[in-house]
Amino acid sequence: MQSSSTAAPPWYRQVGIRRWKAFFAAWLGYVLDGFDFVLITLVLTEVAQEFRLSTTQSASLVSAAFITRWLGGAVLGAVGDRFGRTWAMIFSILLYTLGTLACGFAWNYTSLFTARLAIGMGMAGEYGASATYVLESWPARLRNKASGFLISGYSVGTVLAAEAYKVVVPALGWRWMFYIGLAPILIALWVRRALPEADEWTEKVAVPGVRANPFQPLFRSARLAALNVALAAVATVSLFCVFTSVAGGATPVLSLLAGLCLAAFAVQLGGRRWLLYLSLMVTIFVAFLYSWPIQALLPTYLKTQLHYSTGEVTDVLFYAGFGTVAGCWLAGFLGDRIGTVKAYALTLVVSLVFIYPVFATRDNLVLLGILLFVLQGLSFGISSLLPRYIGGHFPTQQRAAGLGFTYNVGALGGAVAPVLGARLASGMQLGTALAVLTFAGTLLVVALVGFDVPHRLQRLITPDSVRDHLAADADPAGAEPAGVRATDPTIRTGP
Repeated sequence: MQSSSTAAPPWYRQVGIRRWKAFFAAWLGYVLDGFDFVLITLVLTEVAQEFRLSTTQSASLVSAAFITRWLGGAVLGAVGDRFGRTWAMIFSILLYTLGTLACGFAWNYTSLFTARLAIGMGMAGEYGASATYVLESWPARLRNKASGFLISGYSVGTVLAAEAYKVVVPALGWRWMFYIGLAPILIALWVRRALPEADEWTEKVAVPGVRANPFQPLFRSARLAALNVALAAVATVSLFCVFTSVAGGATPVLSLLAGLCLAAFAVQLGGRRWLLYLSLMVTIFVAFLYSWPIQALLPTYLKTQLHYSTGEVTDVLFYAGFGTVAGCWLAGFLGDRIGTVKAYALTLVVSLVFIYPVFATRDNLVLLGILLFVLQGLSFGISSLLPRYIGGHFPTQQRAAGLGFTYNVGALGGAVAPVLGARLASGMQLGTALAVLTFAGTLLVVALVGFDVPHRLQRLITPDSVRDHLAADADPAGAEPAGVRATDPTIRTGP
């Protein structure tokens, strides 16, 4: 038998004080991120009433933050790969917090929509930078916990926002919800001022001659650079037209055009991994389709279809928010126990059982809260493993940009979800539309993640590709398995 003196310490002691402090700083950024981002969903009915917006226009305000996420994820991810994760984190929090303040001063639909674009860019950078920072700082065998615990901060922020909504809006009006979203930035910046850089990035990238330049494939020549700038403008304008209803009958054409532009970036940035980039984008897009209809339109559903009061809506969101937090923690332990892919797929299968009961419950607030607690824990909470799942597909030199770009292009599913839910609701009840979208999207994600479709497709091009760069056979400091660079010829370094 092994003596107690040689037994391994508990997992939380293996992390160490320095890594816990670094984790807390990143987690705090996620709390503020969740607080700022969810505000629009809470005050959507008040904003619609003041600006006289249609249901589709109201839903597009939620979608607005997703339009620029692909750009924010790519640019701030590149900053993280080249200059360090902490710089990207600081730039991100400044951007989404200032965008939140601008929402409070909005004078019409267009100005509010524009402020939401800034929030989207900042949120995209926060996701990629903080996720890679924590994953690369923690021991490899604990990285599912790192992913799950970190993303739980977002849900804590949404709960705090719901509690603030109950107090602030009846007394001061909806604009003050955005004003108070500025205050915590001082705390976050103070904490992050002395934040140490991620161990793995420091060891592999932060040395002369090997700093990554993720945008190098886009600017190999002046002609190619001009073409890609034009593609970025076309993609952004097309998405803007689509999600502000300016496109009208041209919506399908502009949607396809934007998709082709983003796919062109994926092919160039991915190099030999272009199929991996594209398949990850599709997987994440579908993941947002199953999770964001509820996230975006649940307050509207509760107030308009179930006729709940402001206090009752807050109570239900409280249950749902903490269910997500519990699900994030569960995901971390389960992922380290049975593996990321198995934990993700099996938990989503179980969540299917609770979708219909949630939208069949009407007059029993406590029962609805409990059902939402479980559903959000099993469906939205398990999404906290996405950073671990996506990040494992990229080596350190490309991780922040690769994760930031693929995740945030896929996040356009979050822009489509509320608009699609609102349009489906024109032919059926809103609750039924949300249930249909959630159920169908969940089934698709189970298939895509459960069979690890992105990696399987990439192996058609590079049979010797590494399946998981964050796998547990890396050393405790976060080093990659031996031979990663040899099997990944697409890693680009230099100026």
